Formats: sequence, C-alpha cells, structure tokens
Amino acid sequence: MSELTVASRYAKSLMDLSSEQNSMEEIKNDMELFHHTLRVNPELKAVLANPIVSHQKKIKILDEVFASRVSKTSIAFFKLMINKSRGDVLYTASEEFVNLYDIKKNIIKATVVSATALSEANKQKMIADIQTATGCTVKLNAKVDPNLIGGFVLTVGDRQVDTSIASDLGKLKKEFAQRVIAN
Repeated sequence: MSELTVASRYAKSLMDLSSEQNSMEEIKNDMELFHHTLRVNPELKAVLANPIVSHQKKIKILDEVFASRVSKTSIAFFKLMINKSRGDVLYTASEEFVNLYDIKKNIIKATVVSATALSEANKQKMIADIQTATGCTVKLNAKVDPNLIGGFVLTVGDRQVDTSIASDLGKLKKEFAQRVIAN
C-alpha cells in the first residue's frame, strides 16, 4: 500500500474523531504546526520515519516537542501512529488531514506566480475573482519569478491560466519554427 493511501486513511480517521469531538479547527491547527515543524526540521522527520529508532524514543521526542503545544487528541494520534510503526507516514498524514479539512470547509488553494510582487489590492482582486468563479474560500499563495518577464501564471486546483510574456514568446517561437518548416 502506498504511503499516501495509508496516510489518507489515518487522516480520515482523525478527521472523523475531531468532527465527533467538535475539535476540527484545533486539530487542523495542530496538524499544520506539526507539518511545519517537520518541514523545517528534516532531522526530526527522519528520526520519526527511521525504523531503527525505538518507539519509546520517538514517543519521548514527540512529547518533548509537541505535548505542550498541541491537543491531547493530536498527541494521542502521534503516539498511536508510532506504536503502529507508522512514523514514516506521520508527516504525510498531517498534510492529508489539512487537505481533508479544506475540502470539508470548501477551501481551495491557488498559486499565482508573477514577474514582480503583486500589490495587496491585486491579490484581493484575484481572490475575489477566484471565489466568484469557484464558490470556494481561497487560500492564495503568491510567488515571484522574474523569468516570466511580465504577466502571471495562476494555478487553481488542476487548472492553470498562463498570461506570462515568457509563455507568449515561447508560443511565438514555436509558431515561427513550424512556419519555417512548412515552407
């Protein structure tokens, strides 16, 4: 079974439990904290995934790092995963929980990459347009890539809108090359 499949099953179980306990928001915040902590500390992520490190040592580390920062439900979830020898999927399970939360709360992620930093007004306009088109609350991640020359590339879910000058120049180059070959 793939890591993502296993992680998704554990995340779904945690989602069901947090829904029953009316603690979905709190658990989501815990999972975001856990995911962020492991992302910026790859050594911690490696220790939790390492089958050579004992369960007791992993649980002690989790207690020291997270017990005072997350809910009892979240720390119990982490310990359960470790005791089931699933420390290797904890990171992915935390990410999957947040994804399930977003789906349940009708939140969609969008990424915009532009040649220069967008103004706050431009970001708000883009968020409003995406919300109107999708009917979802939008989490916008804005990035800068000077190689685009101008314009932007917007990705929402599996859809992409590319208005960049670099893309237009690439299309022109391809079109000219095809015309030269055709003649």
